[in-house]
Amino acid sequence: MRYAHTNIASRDWKKLSDFYIKVFCCTLKPPERKLSGDWLDQATGLSKAKLEGVHLLLPGHGNHGPTLEIFTYKDMNDSKPMMANYTGFTHIAFEVDDVDQILKEALTNGGKLLGNVTEKKVEGVGLLKFLYFRDPEGNIVEIQSWKQ
Repeated sequence: MRYAHTNIASRDWKKLSDFYIKVFCCTLKPPERKLSGDWLDQATGLSKAKLEGVHLLLPGHGNHGPTLEIFTYKDMNDSKPMMANYTGFTHIAFEVDDVDQILKEALTNGGKLLGNVTEKKVEGVGLLKFLYFRDPEGNIVEIQSWKQ
């Protein structure tokens, strides 16, 4: 068994994919998807579902690692913005070398600050530097770095 992917339902899969490619060095894993049909309705529980999007390979795992799947459905429903203390999946996290530099890249490419850069010594593990921000569509992303 192995972890396969995480999906983000996006208003604009091309724009959001571009953000993750530019900020986190994700890479496209072809093919581009354009999916519809009874089989998709059966799997998703939707009626007449149509979607487009891509899979992005996540950094640090090679060509066979898990992906970030970004899809736009023909019919999208908005949800209220997620917060860290809501039930369910709340954020994705990337371990980075330089939190400040990645935050700068994220903000330059449409991200929005949610929290503040914070440092915390974790006994027996090291010094954690991290924060939460929102990607261009409001999804929460954590960036973190560890030093001994």
